[in-house]
Amino acid sequence: MAKSVPVTTANEESMRTAETLSQALPFMHKYAGETFVIKYGGHAMGDEALAEIFARDVALLKQVGINPIVVHGGGPQISDMLNRLNVKASFVDGLRVTDRTTVEIVEMVLSGSINKQIAAAINRVGGKAIGLSGKDAGLVFAKKLHRTQRDPDSNIERILDLGFVGEPDVVNAQVLQTFVKSDVIPVIAPVASGRHGETYNINADTMAGAIAAAMRARRLLLLTDVPGVIAKDKNLLTSLNAAEVKELIADGTIGGGMIPKVTTCLEAVENGVSAAVILDGRVPHAILLEIFTDSGVGTLIEPA
Repeated sequence: MAKSVPVTTANEESMRTAETLSQALPFMHKYAGETFVIKYGGHAMGDEALAEIFARDVALLKQVGINPIVVHGGGPQISDMLNRLNVKASFVDGLRVTDRTTVEIVEMVLSGSINKQIAAAINRVGGKAIGLSGKDAGLVFAKKLHRTQRDPDSNIERILDLGFVGEPDVVNAQVLQTFVKSDVIPVIAPVASGRHGETYNINADTMAGAIAAAMRARRLLLLTDVPGVIAKDKNLLTSLNAAEVKELIADGTIGGGMIPKVTTCLEAVENGVSAAVILDGRVPHAILLEIFTDSGVGTLIEPA
């Protein structure tokens, strides 16, 4: 049986859709041909409805002339697999200590499972995505990450061995430029080879920041599980420059797990990225709201 709705209701819905598209048009012109690096992770990645929305939004960006590069995490999925295999894991300053057995599992989960799921989701909604890791085509070479920790009693710094935890050493931007010039969307797992063939697990935020800097991206978008940087009065800080970020770290406004995220943003904008944004990936269409509206939905961090 044919469905019907009141004429006024149908017209109102159509008008709202048309108005939204009209308001987005100036931003489409502004960002056409620009590269946006998107770090995708957190609870949004584990929610099927949000995952489909994310895939559609990324495919839409490519369709309107923006060049998205997706870098994903997978911490909860890695922890789940380690538990299933009865492999104990430990963390230091939020970084997973990764021995040889663990790094094999990490690579299996990130490159073999999550990476292909995200690429497949984008393909299902009409995009053309390809799953990669830093190992493919020499995209990223990594070096061992070194951390120190000061003993509170002796005040002596000791070097922490995190195993096969690395950080990007060299990013081959030419590999990614090949995709930028095509209609293919690269989806990148944060795993890379060292100079001697060893495999390194890299923090996804760090990987995304390094790729954004190498590509001189217009934006680095870090999708998180919080709205952005929160002031002491509990309000969202919508825009900060590098100097203000450093002041907020010094006075304790920015602390805990937000520090490495804003540090990644600072390093990105200090190395050629126009601006970085921390935003809540749990908000449906958070990427589109950030890019195609005047106010955005997260915390924009720009150079000093």
